[in-house]
Amino acid sequence: MGEKTLTRMDLSEAVFREVGLSRNESAQLVESVLQHMSDALVAGESVKISSFGTFSVRDKAARVGRNPKTGDEVPISPRRVLTFRASHLMKDRVAAGNKR
Repeated sequence: MGEKTLTRMDLSEAVFREVGLSRNESAQLVESVLQHMSDALVAGESVKISSFGTFSVRDKAARVGRNPKTGDEVPISPRRVLTFRASHLMKDRVAAGNKR
């Protein structure tokens, strides 16, 4: 597996190359899309991107955890967590080694 990480800059550069917007417009477009996704998730909505996957927020209840080193019980407070479920097409593409 490669150690490279895809960044916002990489996404805006791809938009610049493939769509033909200016670099500034491409960066603004990427930021706008990410902001819309973030706002929807904060509001408790799911974000579904066809052929990619679904991002959603889940409420986890309070529970008792255990410190693995000492074995002491530790209370874990309730919280909201972000989850991602990849689409079947994405799972198949990753399993095939990203071949198109």
